[in-house]
Amino acid sequence: MSNRIAFTVHGRVQGVCFRDFTQKKANSYGITGFVKNTNDGKVVGEAQGNEDALKKLKGDLNEGPRAAHVVKLEIKEIQSKDGESSFDA
Repeated sequence: MSNRIAFTVHGRVQGVCFRDFTQKKANSYGITGFVKNTNDGKVVGEAQGNEDALKKLKGDLNEGPRAAHVVKLEIKEIQSKDGESSFDA
């Protein structure tokens, strides 16, 4: 059973390799989805995988790479998608 989340990360999260960090973590957990920057300085995305993998990714998103400073992580459960095979950054 796959779950899917939408996430928004607030703080110093652009220009610090946050998307690459997220993609590498997601790939290591077998998660599909995407991550991208927003025009207002946030990072947003969607991630789909099993509950344990998503729990690990949520922890990683809350920390971020070394140069990042996460001040807020918003997560909501959304409907899963069929046919997705990768995690894009």
